[in-house]
Amino acid sequence: QVQLVESGGGLVQAGGSLRLSCVVLGGRCNAYTMSWFRQAPGKEREFVARIVWSTRSTYYADSVKGRFTISRDNAKNMMYLQMNSLKPEDTAVYYCNTYPNPDPNYWGQGTQVTVSS
Repeated sequence: QVQLVESGGGLVQAGGSLRLSCVVLGGRCNAYTMSWFRQAPGKEREFVARIVWSTRSTYYADSVKGRFTISRDNAKNMMYLQMNSLKPEDTAVYYCNTYPNPDPNYWGQGTQVTVSS
């Protein structure tokens, strides 16, 4: 059974950087497009960025455009999110999943990102 496992979160000061990773375990994720989502305390989960696996075409939420970069390594079956110029409002649990319809079986524990002011 395919699993998506996120890692790379942590505590960072405003203006700092983190790089998140998402590994596909137990097989290959054959989704056409993969995405990062996040959920802040008391808020609904929201879209952050997506990447078309075959073409590497990317799209970002306005709130992260110019600061975050999504990428993938097909050979390693991994996806990344480079986050620069982090802001306190980026604090959330970050998840990876398919796009546009996230697979409910793929939601994992996520990785916590905390940005202090």
